[in-house]
Amino acid sequence: MPSFVITEKCDGCKGQDRTACMYICPNDLMVLDMDGSAGYGEMKAYNRDPQMCWECMCCVKLCPQQAMDVRGYADFIPLGPSATPLRGTEDIMWTIKFRDGSIKRFKFPTRTTPEGSADPLGGFPTHDDLNSQALATEPASLGLDAVPTPN
Repeated sequence: MPSFVITEKCDGCKGQDRTACMYICPNDLMVLDMDGSAGYGEMKAYNRDPQMCWECMCCVKLCPQQAMDVRGYADFIPLGPSATPLRGTEDIMWTIKFRDGSIKRFKFPTRTTPEGSADPLGGFPTHDDLNSQALATEPASLGLDAVPTPN
C-alpha cells in the first residue's frame, strides 16, 4: 500500500522549502516538485519511489491538506474497506470502513502536553564544550557524576 499524493488537494505546504510529508517520511521518499518538471504539477509533493514505501502512513496522518493516501492491496480493496485518518492538533481520528459497510471511528491523542511546551533537554543542565566526549545533557541525564572514559 504505497503512499501517493492527491494532487488536487496538495498545496506544497504553502511553498515552504520542505513539506510535512518530506519532514515525516522515515525513508526520505517524499519530494516537492518545485517547478513542475517531474510531471506532478508545480509545488506538488510526490513519492519518488513507491516500491520503497514502508506503508507507515506517517505522511497520510501528518498532511495538513489531507492530500496523502495509500493504495490498498488488490485482494481486499474490491471488497470495500478503508482506513482514513483525520489529524487534529491534539489527536487523530481514524475512520475504519469494514467490508460489510459498517463504520467505526477511533480517536487517539497525539499529545500529552500542550503544543510547544516540551522541554527538549528534559530539564537537565547542558554544556557547550564541543571538545567533550559527553552529549549535551551528560553526565546528569545518565545519573552519573562524570562520563566514563576509556583507559
